[in-house]
Amino acid sequence: MKHTKVRDLLNSTTTLQEVNAKGWVRTFRNNQFIALNDGSTINNIQCVVDFENTPEETLKRITTGAAVSVIGTLVESKGAGQKYEIQVSKLEILGDSDAEKFPMQPKKHSLEFLRENAHLRVRTNAFGAIMRVRSVLSYAVHKYFQDKGFVYVNTPIITGADAEGAGEMFQVTSLPLDNLPKNEEGNIDFKKDFFGKHTNLTVSGQLEGETFAMALGQIYTFGPTFRAENSNTSRHLAEFWMIEPEVAFNDLDDNMDLAEDFIQYVIKYALDNCGDDLKFLEGRLLEEEKSKPQAERSEMSLLEKLNFVLENNFKRVSYTEAIDILRDSTPNKKKKFQYLINEWGADLQSEHERYLVEKHFKCPVILYDYPANIKAFYMRLNDNTEPGRETVRAMDILFPGIGEIVGGSEREERYDVLVEKMEKLGIDKEELYWYLDTRRFGSATHAGFGLGFERLVLFVTGMTNIRDVIPFPRTPGSAEF
Repeated sequence: MKHTKVRDLLNSTTTLQEVNAKGWVRTFRNNQFIALNDGSTINNIQCVVDFENTPEETLKRITTGAAVSVIGTLVESKGAGQKYEIQVSKLEILGDSDAEKFPMQPKKHSLEFLRENAHLRVRTNAFGAIMRVRSVLSYAVHKYFQDKGFVYVNTPIITGADAEGAGEMFQVTSLPLDNLPKNEEGNIDFKKDFFGKHTNLTVSGQLEGETFAMALGQIYTFGPTFRAENSNTSRHLAEFWMIEPEVAFNDLDDNMDLAEDFIQYVIKYALDNCGDDLKFLEGRLLEEEKSKPQAERSEMSLLEKLNFVLENNFKRVSYTEAIDILRDSTPNKKKKFQYLINEWGADLQSEHERYLVEKHFKCPVILYDYPANIKAFYMRLNDNTEPGRETVRAMDILFPGIGEIVGGSEREERYDVLVEKMEKLGIDKEELYWYLDTRRFGSATHAGFGLGFERLVLFVTGMTNIRDVIPFPRTPGSAEF
């Protein structure tokens, strides 16, 4: 008999039908009531066992975490909290679970404990909900761009280019680490490596994406990226997923419009399709916040916060205006900021970004026209800027609780200006000849942005640590599983 998903059974419109359900035991009460979950929904279906006619040996094997198959009649439930239940006529244990050793017992576990058991944590309600929301958001990303005629491009994971110019990259090599070949200068001879040159794991698909946008018009990438930044914060991962659209003929204003529309679309899609999971996560967040001092609690519930992003236009503010606001702010004057804002040109930290969003404007904020010397080489230099205060057509989107969630810019399409910037920063023009070619052959205004997918999932689920919204987090000192 073909089994039916728990989600479909709970949404059924007919009863008194014989059904087969398979899943894992969440709880087993009074030798009679199994709470069965198969991952298709956060909700369990109650399966009522005829314990008087079930062998004692079988009843002992119905433990938390065990995989079971039940056949029985779907009936309206007499108990509170569920619409339907299954009156079990046949029960089979598919996989035993030692109750004394199974870590995911039906009780509250710390998030740190769950990270140490990442291979099993998805069996809890919270992580089942997070991963279903993540899946739906991923689908919404593709749906948004596909419906708008964007071309999905798979940019390389192994690259010789450093898009950010940060240098914090994971090296890729097949050379024997205990006997590295050296050249005449005594340096590692990468000509003898697999690719014949020094290569890394990518930090971004943007540069390659630009080459495709200049032929296909509008493209997007959605793939894994890697940063070898030794950062142990709740906002950083060494391996994460990036969404990077790139659009020919778009300027900075078009770029801001696209980013705002895109973010609002995917959040609405999650609200429309993950109702049960988001309600559960909202309740989880409320419980968690009860232990915090009143001043540290969120002013809005999770669903209110998500709807707030949908119902409010993002406030567009120049970097220069933001610096003035921050310099004159109470936390800056009273030296409450860890990094005080004293002058134009300062690189904004998360505390500054969150102040602008959560305290000053009280809505999502798009900052634009940043100082050129704190942004990447490929960002378009603004015309007619003051000497010593040159700015670029960059934009960052700031969200409550997160800080920066999107970073993007209009790209520098002028060959001579780009070459001058690369020379000033010591970026090898020979290495990036192919990137410069896009400025030599049919160059045009174009723009794009990058959205760290995990930061989006973090915001939508209400979680506070980025390690809890990716299946197996990769962080300094940790590559478990």
